[in-house]
Amino acid sequence: MDVMEGIKKVREASKKRNFVQSFDLSVNLKNIDLKRPENRIKGEVVLPHPVGNRTIGFFADSLAPKLEGKKNVIVIRKSQLEKMGKKDAKKLAKKCHVFLAEAPLMPIIGKNLGQVLGPRNKLPKPVPPGTANIDSLINTAERTVKISVKTSPVVHCIVGKENMKDEEIAENIKTAVKTIETLLPRGREQIKSIFLKLTMGPAVEIKVI
Repeated sequence: MDVMEGIKKVREASKKRNFVQSFDLSVNLKNIDLKRPENRIKGEVVLPHPVGNRTIGFFADSLAPKLEGKKNVIVIRKSQLEKMGKKDAKKLAKKCHVFLAEAPLMPIIGKNLGQVLGPRNKLPKPVPPGTANIDSLINTAERTVKISVKTSPVVHCIVGKENMKDEEIAENIKTAVKTIETLLPRGREQIKSIFLKLTMGPAVEIKVI
């Protein structure tokens, strides 16, 4: 079934829960040797529509004053970063969906937090000092979801919330699949099947053109 039919089917097949469920996409791959490091995909998808409240960790020094009061943004100053240990880094990684960082802070982040953020595919995207359009950066980060393939040939990512419009979820799904295609060595021909589900519901196979 096509994307819009799939979204409706997923809604119909899922029981109402006492929380807002997520629409989760699973893209099964084929003809990919994950023993070869170059085939272990790691990347990100910038969705057209944000998928609920996503917490952004922003490592900032000179930009910190501009970030005060920004919703869903946790600011980590250089002084805090320098004192941060592995335990603190794990708590932060669990709390934040995505990270941004002023470019000069990247070496410290790599040294202090790299072992925690790296394996979680959460290393921050560097931001040049003096960047003017902070709101644009935050808006993009709110729409960014991380994707990776390590030991199993399947890509999972969130593409919506059940309180979103079907059309918005459909656009997010198509963008996610197109992005995954670009990360595969042979593109679309390595996609075996695509499934969509709500958090607590059954999966439905869809066709994404």
